[in-house]
Amino acid sequence: MIKDIPQLYVDDIGIAITKEINEELGEEWNAYFVNFKHVPVNGVLVASTGYGSINGVEKKTSTLRHFLNVVHGRTAVKIEPVMEDVFSINNEYWASFYHNGNLYDKKYVFEANTIDVSKFEFIEVLGLEGILIM
Repeated sequence: MIKDIPQLYVDDIGIAITKEINEELGEEWNAYFVNFKHVPVNGVLVASTGYGSINGVEKKTSTLRHFLNVVHGRTAVKIEPVMEDVFSINNEYWASFYHNGNLYDKKYVFEANTIDVSKFEFIEVLGLEGILIM
């Protein structure tokens, strides 16, 4: 019965978007899975997609899936580079992972035109400035 299914809520996990300098000294935007817990999470799977309207035309990006295996406590792992071209549409990251024998999942959405350096804050676990959704 539905009352027997535990209601599991994701806390202490986030997705961050940062702007960094890459090895060729160029600017690069990256997405990170951030574990604020003091213990690892396992079997991490993140699906990313973009969707929305540009100049009245509906756009949707391919869905990319990334398996991160283990993300240790108080660390972050890079998911993927992000193209600046998709900032004008919604950028969705659906993350699922195991913690304490339970499967958790959560959807994180960076809404259209919200990824902007003027909104950056320092993210201690990353040691970088960026936008974080919890």
